[in-house]
Amino acid sequence: MNKFEKELTTRAPIGIEKFTDPDWTAKGEERAQVPLVKLETLWFNTGTLCNIECVNCYIESSPTNDRLSYITGQEVAAFLDEIEKDRLGTHEIGFTGGEPFMNPQFLAILEDTLQRGFKVLVLTNAMKPMQRKKVKKALLDLQARFGEQMTLRISLDHYTSKLHDTERGEGSFDKAIIGIDWLSQNKFSLNIAGRTMWNEPEDKERLGYAKLISAQNWSIDAQNHEQLILFPEMDEKSDVPEITNACWGILNIRPEAMMCATSRMVIKRRGADKAQIVPCTLIAYEDAFDMGHELHEAANADGGMFANGAVKLCHPYCAKFCVLGGGSCSV
Repeated sequence: MNKFEKELTTRAPIGIEKFTDPDWTAKGEERAQVPLVKLETLWFNTGTLCNIECVNCYIESSPTNDRLSYITGQEVAAFLDEIEKDRLGTHEIGFTGGEPFMNPQFLAILEDTLQRGFKVLVLTNAMKPMQRKKVKKALLDLQARFGEQMTLRISLDHYTSKLHDTERGEGSFDKAIIGIDWLSQNKFSLNIAGRTMWNEPEDKERLGYAKLISAQNWSIDAQNHEQLILFPEMDEKSDVPEITNACWGILNIRPEAMMCATSRMVIKRRGADKAQIVPCTLIAYEDAFDMGHELHEAANADGGMFANGAVKLCHPYCAKFCVLGGGSCSV
């Protein structure tokens, strides 16, 4: 914790709890907002079901958590149609989960998105769902037709099996390596997502990944922050400072650099009639952050957690992951 974080965390509150009032912090200061500059990336959560259950999953995915249902090809297509109709200039479509390759319609969704000319980023653990023969055959076909238009980001929490498996379960490291090996051998565009939960110095962590990458002969540069992304850790129960307007200048950070300045995510909650837009990939379960069912609604969402489409930073993840952690799920 730096001096600034410590100061904000230890000041006496004014009577409300942190992250409860959309406009004011617990200390009575005006809460920071992030305006939508341009919708560069639209994310789709393909569903929260996953083949594994991580100890500290950002979105609590597991083999039994279906709080976010499988999104359908028709639902995805409606949003892609809106992007094209309204000329929003969105150039990247991201898919996350859960594990996207568990969604029975995902391969068709992937093909439709690529055929429309979007760059596509798929977040996957590269394990059994991706390694099925049917999926491999389809991926090879898409890779041959669309090449580097499609990138797969593989979750490899640490460069050692011991620590990776501590988070994802025994044997998961070896299974992920098999998947990455296959992708690399077939010349897919790849990057890796690691985590910083072990408080290892970044240079040491990147060196560890570099040695693994070299040993496996993967075409990934561990020093390139787009090819090896090291995500900050989050815990909703941890005490993190709230972000005020004054923080931008103190931290020398621009609100336009935040993930929610250029992206939104589409989710489908279990039992819901329609897919729902939320500010980012990390906040999926809180109804207060719902932005509507169409992109033009989200761009103009007002009241509560939003001000004319701007997102009020009223969640611990806003502070810990994005502002203080410098994290972003987009490239």
